[in-house]
Order: sequence, then structure tokens, then C-alpha cells
Amino acid sequence: MAFAGGTGGCSAGMGIFAVQFITGRWFMVFATLLIMSMAGATYMFGLYSNDIKSSLGYDQTTLNLLSFFKDLGGNVGVLSGLIMEISPPWVVLSMGAALNFFGYFMIWLAVTGKIARPAIWQMCLYICIGANSQAFANTGALVTCVKNFPESRGSVLGLLKGFVGLSGAILTQFYHAIYYDNSKALILLIGWLPAAISMVFLRTIRYMKVVRQKDELKVFYEMLYMSLGLAGFLMIMIIIQKRMAFSQIEYITSAIAVLALLFLPLFTVFKEERKLFKTKQEKIVSISDQVKVVTETPPENGAALAPPPSDDRFPGTDDQKEETASCFRSIFRPPTRGEDYTILQALFSIDMIILFFTTICGVGSTLTAIDNLGQIGTSLGYPTRSISTFVSLVSIWNYLGRVTAGFASEYLLVRYKVPRPLMLTCILLLSCVGHLLIAFGVPNGLYVASVVIGFCFGAQWPLLFAIISEIFGLKYYSTLYNFGAVASPIGGYILNVRVTGHLYDKEARKQMAKLGLTRKAHEELICNGVECFKPAFIIMTGATVLGALVSLFLVARTKKFYRSDIYKKFREAGKTAEMEMALSDGVMIVPESVAMSTANEKAFVGGGDR
Repeated sequence: MAFAGGTGGCSAGMGIFAVQFITGRWFMVFATLLIMSMAGATYMFGLYSNDIKSSLGYDQTTLNLLSFFKDLGGNVGVLSGLIMEISPPWVVLSMGAALNFFGYFMIWLAVTGKIARPAIWQMCLYICIGANSQAFANTGALVTCVKNFPESRGSVLGLLKGFVGLSGAILTQFYHAIYYDNSKALILLIGWLPAAISMVFLRTIRYMKVVRQKDELKVFYEMLYMSLGLAGFLMIMIIIQKRMAFSQIEYITSAIAVLALLFLPLFTVFKEERKLFKTKQEKIVSISDQVKVVTETPPENGAALAPPPSDDRFPGTDDQKEETASCFRSIFRPPTRGEDYTILQALFSIDMIILFFTTICGVGSTLTAIDNLGQIGTSLGYPTRSISTFVSLVSIWNYLGRVTAGFASEYLLVRYKVPRPLMLTCILLLSCVGHLLIAFGVPNGLYVASVVIGFCFGAQWPLLFAIISEIFGLKYYSTLYNFGAVASPIGGYILNVRVTGHLYDKEARKQMAKLGLTRKAHEELICNGVECFKPAFIIMTGATVLGALVSLFLVARTKKFYRSDIYKKFREAGKTAEMEMALSDGVMIVPESVAMSTANEKAFVGGGDR
């Protein structure tokens, strides 16, 4: 790329390009990818849950109660959504960073014995606060990115949510590189690293004017291929680390390679911003010779300015007061699907109720399985290294589920008009395979179950959030996005705490009674064998099938909507924005005196008209 004007012009041009690069839409996407790659600490609970259980002497019910509050904090982001409605994204991200560090740092202090043993309610509060930072990161970064790329929302959600799914495996590599095998230090890493990344990119994440590029989707596919390379590398490292004992130096080498792959999308960002910059420079050169000067004569002294049009509405007018007063009356009179619903209209709609119940069953079941992977592996007699492998497998396939659901659902929707709710139904039915493998303790079946459950858990999220944005609009998306996620902790509490934890402890007490043992105070309950989790996973299989059947009602209700052109209004808005930019570049409105002065200056220099 050449910049005219000699050395000074070149350096000035490079400076302008550097500013565009840092402030551009594609660099914002890259920053969002990095934030999302650190925002999945809640999925690593299976790695450090045994440390909490053993150091604080909890039984399985208490541990599952902690897991519930972790899921509650991670998914109840309505507060972050409401804050996002009235403040810029950097406020939400900075609050999330503070919550993340405080919550996990306090847990680390408790587990390492650096503070007095906290009460159970305090531990629940700490983990809820720490996990709630994930909701703030998702709201501040992901929602902003979706609004900046509305016509590619399926791909955006799949890619960004995919990096959230990979975050467990990424953080595991960094943890081994920095702290080696000190599993308690993993909690400390989860506390400071995601917070630091969010603080670095605070001002990068922001709303931008939506102007769609012709090859926009192609750029997201390039980033997808890079992320697939990262996922493939992590999968290879997981397999090698399972078979061989790594030293800390070898873990450091692996972490450096992961870091390089994380920064690989910067090349795509540079290429796209360079292309945009070159196009703008060419337009400036061509327009400089074709500028239309529209003169306007200034009003005479004392002339009154024309009053504003009578139909303009200003804050405080009677029309706006009447509109506010009628807000509650329109709750049960929503607009057509795809238009902007109010928050209350969306929450009380039948579509949202169906989607909410389906998520309780589907996400609640898969999340319960993920949270209990450590205990499931122990009860079935798998070695400790294999349990770490299960968590990493879930993370990798969680990622693959997210990107597959995001990109594949977008392709099937645009090409064949396949409704996204139907894809959600298929994912729920597939997850039943993983539940049944665990329920019946199939030899080595936990490896396959980790893959299936990780994939299905990840695939549900981009589908859920894309469906919400398509049916209810983007105006209040930051709040509705977080409301949809609330279904996850509700399902987790019912299926994890009330069902799985209770049945596990019941079987553990039965085994202790057979051995003639009595449980001491603060002694953890340990259960061995298939029966520990069998009843719970049979129940969860039934709940998932029920959720899949209910989701078919949403498929039937939205079939006609998904056959229409749901992105038409965004294309029209993009064209309008492009026309406005073209007009602002090609037409300059200046006072008549300034125009005459400019013409005289050109005649004096000898330039004249070219």
C-alpha cells in the first residue's frame, strides 16, 4: 500500500491506518474473541470441585449447591443486560472484571486456608459473584458484536460462543504452564487472567454504524478455520498429555503455541482493515475532483430561523407520555415476529415460554452432566488423568457444538429455510445418547459421553440466542439474551441439586451402612459404582425427551416466519447507511461567501477548473 506525499505523507498515512486498525470493526471482533476465550471459567468447575470438596469437607449435595450458585451467577445476567441498556459496553466489561477477580480470589483464599473456613452461604456468594462476571463479559462483548453484525448473527454467535467453549482447554494449558500441577492455583488463574484481558480491551468494544461488507461472511469463515486449527491443536495436546507425563517446560511450549494461534486472526483483521483503508483513500482521491459545492445564502440579520417540523417529537411531549402509559396495555398485543418486542411483550409471549422450558430441560441436563464429570469418573473408577481428559474433551466438543450450530444453522436457514427451533430439537434428542451411556456405565463410555454431551451443550447456546434475536428483535437484545440464559440455573438446580446430588448422597449413605461405617462431621461422602448416578441420568434422559417434544410446538409456530426473508430490514438499513455515507462524501454544503472565496483562491493560484 502506498501513501502519497513523500516521507511525511507516508508516515501520516500509516498513522491514519493505525488508528483505523485499532478502532475498526474487525479489530473489535478480534478483541471480543480474546475476551470470550477467557469467559468460560464456569465450565472448569469439574477440575477444581474436588479441591473444594476435600479441603472444606463438603458432601455431594453441598458441592452441587455450590455448582447451582455457580450456574446461577453465570447465567442470571439480567442486571448486566439492564445496565447495558443505559450505559456503554466498557462500563459492563469493567464491572465484570471486578466481579471476576473478587469472587474467585476469595474462593482461592478459602481453599488454600489463607482465611478462616467460610460458611456455606459465603462460599455460595463468592462463586455466584465470580461466575456472574461471565454474564457481564457476554453482555458487554458478545451482544455488542451481534448488534454490529446483525445479518451474520448466527455465524457471530457460533464463532464467539465457540471460543467460550474452548476457554476451558485454553485456560488449562495456561494453568499447567504457569502453576504446573498445583490444582488449587487454577482458581487463582481463573480470577486474575480473564479480568486482565477485559481491562485491556475496555474501550475497543463499542457500538458501531452497521455497514455490511460484501464478503463479511467470508471473513467470519476465515476466523472459523483459524479457530478450528486452535481446537485441533488443543485436541492433539490433550491426547499427548494423556499418554505422556509433561514437564513444566513442555507445558510452557504448548501454551506459547496456543497463544500464537489465539492471535492468528490478527492477520485477517489487518487484511480487511487494509482493504477498507485502500478503498476509502481511492474514494477520497476520486471525490476531490468531483466535489459538488451547494451554496446557500445566509439569512439576513435578524431573520428568524425556520421552526422545526411540526411532527418532530421531543422528550416530554404528550404523545410520548401516552406511549409510555400504554406500555403495560400492549403486553399481550406483541408486534409480528422479527419486529422489536418490548421486554414485557417478549417475556409474556408463548414463544418465549416454550423456549424457556425447552432450555430448562436441555441445558439443565447437559450442564448437570458436565458439572459432575469429576465425581462420575471417580465413582466409575477412571484414573485422575482421565478425569482431566474428560473436562478437556467437553471443552473442545463444546466449542465444536457452538460453531457447528452457529454456522450450519445460518447456512441451512439461508439456503433451505430450515427453522432454527427444529435444529434445537435434534440437538436435544442427540444429547440423550450421552446421558444413557453414563446411566448404564458402559465400559469407556464416559469418553464418548463427554464428546456427545459437550457437543450438545455447546450447540444449544447459539441456537437459543439466535432464535431470541430473530423472533423478538435486537432493540432490547441485551436484556432478553440474559433472560434466556436464566433457564440454565433453574434446570441446574432442579436436576443437579434436587435430583443428582440427593440420589448420589442417598446411595453413598447406603454403601456406608453396608460397610458398618458412620459419617463424621465435615467428612465428604464418597460413592462408588454405576448406581451412584444411574437413577439421576435416567430421569434426565426423560426430561430431555420432554423438552424436545415441547420444542416441536415452537417449530410449528415459527415455520412460516422462518420461510420469509427475516434479514430484509437489515439489508435495507445497510443500503440506507451506505447511501448516506456516499452523499456525505460527494456533496459538501457550504455558505456562498466561502464558495466564492475558494473559487477566487483557485483562480489566483492559476489552478482554475480542471
